[in-house]
Amino acid sequence: MNDQAAPTAEALRLIASRYPQALGAVLGGSAAQGRATPTSDLDLAILLPDSDTGRREVIRHEGRLTELFLHTVAELPGFFEWDRARRRGTVLFIYDQGLPLLDPHGHVARARAQARAVLASGPPPLTPAEWERGRYVLTCFMDDLSDTPPSDRYEQLSLADFTLREAAHLLTAHHRAWTGIGKWLPRRLLGADPVRGGALLDGHKAVAEHGDPAPLAAAAEELLHLLGGPLREGYTQRWGE
Repeated sequence: MNDQAAPTAEALRLIASRYPQALGAVLGGSAAQGRATPTSDLDLAILLPDSDTGRREVIRHEGRLTELFLHTVAELPGFFEWDRARRRGTVLFIYDQGLPLLDPHGHVARARAQARAVLASGPPPLTPAEWERGRYVLTCFMDDLSDTPPSDRYEQLSLADFTLREAAHLLTAHHRAWTGIGKWLPRRLLGADPVRGGALLDGHKAVAEHGDPAPLAAAAEELLHLLGGPLREGYTQRWGE
């Protein structure tokens, strides 16, 4: 049995037992790529009739943790737009890159075509106010990281994390590329810009392994100069923006 067969069979049994009304299903994540381990969770997108209710559920089925993305046929296009607005495209990528498991009426094929069209359009650009706020926030984290002594390791590590996350947000936005969180942050970052993204990740690693903030601060400052420079005095934000 290949690496894909066992998770696929498990997913099909789950659908049959819990969602017999399903109109379609797509298996995503590492299981769809044949890289699942015995402890990997399953990411499963399921299309439901319009009489049902869309939701996100996390369950354990046959001992394996499974994250379910449940949508009705009618609400899926609107959810795709919401997913795009977050700039991560989590469910969009499941439909685009996942393995179709069930599609008796062609709903999954149409949803995959819609997902690919949305992904091809890219995430929405940041507004001028969002760019300014991002530059200001990254400048603050970068400055605090540089000023924090290595003896304050808890603070240093926390600042390194926030510096990397804000820098990843801005760098992917600069390239009109999708961003990510968790394990997808470095994947999306390197996909958008291997050189600058790699420098940020190497800098973060230097803080974690050696307590040295200089490489990460330098990579963040280089990114800021690409976007108009660090922003400190002169920044204004109206309440509610």
